[in-house]
Amino acid sequence: MGRFTVWDYVVFAAMLLISAIIGIYYAFVGGGQKTSKDFLMAGRSMSALPVALSLTASFMSAVTVLGTPAEIYRYGAIFCIFAITYGLVVLCSAEIFLPVFYKLGITSTYEYLELRFNKYLRLCGTVLFIIQTTLYTGIVIYAPALALNQVTGFDLWGAVVATGVVCTFYCTLGGLKAVVWTDVFQVGIMVAGFSSVIIRAVVVQEGIGHIVNDSYHGGRLNFWDFDPNPLQRHTFWTIVIGGTFTWTGIYGVNQSQVQRYIACKNRFHAKLSLYINLVGLWAILVCATLCGLALYSIYKDCDPWTAKQVSALDQLMPYLVLDIMRDFSVPVTYLLSMISAFKIQKNCINLAFCSTVSSSINALAAVTVEDLIKPYFKSLSEKKLSWISMGMSLFYGGVCIAMAAVASLLGALLQAALSIFGMVGGPLLGLFALGILCSFANGIGAFVGLVSGFVISLWVGIGSQIYPPLPERTKPLDLSTVGCNISLGNLTSTEIPLTTVFSTPGAERPALADNWYSLSYLYFSTLGTLVTVVVGIIISLLTGGLKQNTDPKFLLRKEDFLSNFSRSETEQPEKVEVLNWKPFTMANEGTDNPAFSHIEMDVASDKNKVNGLHI
Repeated sequence: MGRFTVWDYVVFAAMLLISAIIGIYYAFVGGGQKTSKDFLMAGRSMSALPVALSLTASFMSAVTVLGTPAEIYRYGAIFCIFAITYGLVVLCSAEIFLPVFYKLGITSTYEYLELRFNKYLRLCGTVLFIIQTTLYTGIVIYAPALALNQVTGFDLWGAVVATGVVCTFYCTLGGLKAVVWTDVFQVGIMVAGFSSVIIRAVVVQEGIGHIVNDSYHGGRLNFWDFDPNPLQRHTFWTIVIGGTFTWTGIYGVNQSQVQRYIACKNRFHAKLSLYINLVGLWAILVCATLCGLALYSIYKDCDPWTAKQVSALDQLMPYLVLDIMRDFSVPVTYLLSMISAFKIQKNCINLAFCSTVSSSINALAAVTVEDLIKPYFKSLSEKKLSWISMGMSLFYGGVCIAMAAVASLLGALLQAALSIFGMVGGPLLGLFALGILCSFANGIGAFVGLVSGFVISLWVGIGSQIYPPLPERTKPLDLSTVGCNISLGNLTSTEIPLTTVFSTPGAERPALADNWYSLSYLYFSTLGTLVTVVVGIIISLLTGGLKQNTDPKFLLRKEDFLSNFSRSETEQPEKVEVLNWKPFTMANEGTDNPAFSHIEMDVASDKNKVNGLHI
């Protein structure tokens, strides 16, 4: 439909250059990344606001920029129910998981699994995270590059390699500080791009009233559907219940997110970063929804997808940007500002995946160093660990770029990404929930529960990819091409019946396909979590879990829940002492937790184990 001009490439290069400069700056400021803690955890000195913006930038990846507007265009605004989900997710993450992770002073969330259970579960968690993150990052790299290639002719692998190399570069040099502050820069660019599309769409459609009216008559304002059937793709219950489990697996226990908010200078800032981030999530959801409704309003009579102007729904956003900026008559000043904004929007699709890729690379390096290298090579100095961390960032940058090839096999961007998080993140969420909420859960029960949850969620997840649900389960809304024979850009195709797009030979589908495999993808995580917890509890009780004496610092206590926003909390210096990798002593524990009982710590083996890991 259009081509990148010289100025498009200039803007694209300038954005990547600024990101690289941020990495170079933090590679040398303050003496550079002297230790692995400086590189992986930013010296545990971050404030709430930049961390919140970084969390938001990772959320606003290509999955959001491309997938969410296309989702609303195809299935309607019921996706907005995620606003409730995000609130529940942030509450659970901030009040259940964050207090436990933060007070232990860990770098890798999977280190908790060894402290609470054993080193084998730590290894299982680390391996599952690496698999999950590399697959997800492959989607985030490949999908936006493919969309720009199909719509604008922008070189596919040129975009993948160029952006991937720059992300790896600044992440390798500057560590977590570079990741966070580059995300801050990129989130501003991406918000500007989103806003420019919304403003121009309102101008093209002569007011937001027309967009809302078209969406209403087109059935896109379908906010409420209380059907309890778990086989329906999106209902109020699948989004609120299934979505909460899915996103809690991301915000609550996933290393990519947890690593940033536990890098804050105290627990007050860590919690505050999550709650500020919630405001950002709501704002982005509103922007994505408006873009999706604008897509429908503009193309309600001539759908580019069924008219074969784009090959996938995920390409609709770059298609819209090129379409609505082509020919409009406005004053010169406004014209220049709009062209600049749209150039940013075209390039922010690539920046969207850059923020997520850099976070993933840094998290992968962290778990590799902390879980796979540091425990087995204890003689390594901090300087050597810092160099190894940089080497791991470089290595995983190459792996993530290579994994982009796998993404072409996974279908729609948004659903594929959340399905991966559901299949792998659900059992991991169940494993951490067992450790934090169940004092009697033991290593045997946790391992059997994890394996059971992973097998079940993988079974239904792979089955749903092989046998996609039928239209009556997904409820796609009507699209039309009746207006494609009139003047509307380059769209001159004839109508293609939607039945041909979704036709599936019924005789080839087994009985499980329309029942078990048609389970809403948002319930993959719920299923994996519940199976892990239930099986873990049963096996733990059968193997003497009630007889064990669990250190209370590994559990969520009533003193931790909803108690971290008092003013005195921000003035406590002992939090920093714990986070500086000092040993857990009786004095420190008593200071950090007034309800602590010395009698409960009278287990020599557990105590020595904790001290050994943190010295």
